[in-house]
Amino acid sequence: MHTVKRLPFLGPDRLLERVQVPSIDQALYRRLEQRVGRHHLNQRLGIERDFEAKIFGQGRNFFHIENWYSMHALIRNVLRVLGLHRQGKRNARAVKIRHNEITVASLPSAFDGYTLLQVTDLHLDMADDIPCVLIDAIHRVSYDACVLTGDFRAKTFGPYEPALKALRQVRSHLRSPIYGILGNHDSICMVPEMEAMGIRMLLNESVALRLDDEAIYLAGIDDPHYYRADNLEKAVSCIPDAAFSILLSHSPEMYRHAAYAGFDVMLSGHTHGGQICLPGRIPLMVNARAPRSICNGAWRYNQLCGYTSAGSGVSIVDVRLNCPPEITLHRLRCA
Repeated sequence: MHTVKRLPFLGPDRLLERVQVPSIDQALYRRLEQRVGRHHLNQRLGIERDFEAKIFGQGRNFFHIENWYSMHALIRNVLRVLGLHRQGKRNARAVKIRHNEITVASLPSAFDGYTLLQVTDLHLDMADDIPCVLIDAIHRVSYDACVLTGDFRAKTFGPYEPALKALRQVRSHLRSPIYGILGNHDSICMVPEMEAMGIRMLLNESVALRLDDEAIYLAGIDDPHYYRADNLEKAVSCIPDAAFSILLSHSPEMYRHAAYAGFDVMLSGHTHGGQICLPGRIPLMVNARAPRSICNGAWRYNQLCGYTSAGSGVSIVDVRLNCPPEITLHRLRCA
């Protein structure tokens, strides 16, 4: 069993020495400390340092195929032998526009027809043309607010500046307001630059969206899958009782927690819908400890309306089969 030491009282100098994160300096540490608090920051940095490249034994899954690089080469070679690799690459660049209508009785009337654009699992540095493909899809949609539900980087560790550079390119084509959360491929060190772009990151936090003296609440939690940095209690702490609320959670594995915490809607990604599926969109794997029924598309659990997007990008290998990439328009409707 891994043990993680508590680091609640470390200052910038001692923290950097302890967790040995070469890419973070004291100025960045202080900015993040002011933004998320020392306890959460120390926890996230320490876990990133210890576990970000692990194949086994971290997070909600015991096995993490995204960090097993010899398996990546095997998958690519098998697809080439089967004659599917080129078609799979073409499929990965044909981003679909999905429409999902969410009808909830408690929705304030001012928000009837309010539309959220969800973009998830962008993995923008996976290939040079991925940002351009996504931008083309964004130009085809109209929406009131945008939510980015995690995984901006291709790898789970290493440099993140290429992903941020590509995100700046995409951000210039998105309309505000824009809200985001971190996924299991993202470092908390990316947050200051993302917020400098005008993306309001929700790190176990909530915000109120207001129209005509009415409000709905949008909450977001830090990655619950690999880094286990989520704090749902903190995220809901500022949401009034009985208020209409939406949870952004990178992984759908939090569906029970969200339902019993009283959320009306939950938007997730992470699974890629399987990315490589058998005919009929039957996934070979979804990399999430959750029922297959909630790992792609619209679903319901008790009173919670959920949607798990297949995502706009690719991971592990630069292909998709029987599972097209997507960006999703969620239209809120009063019952």
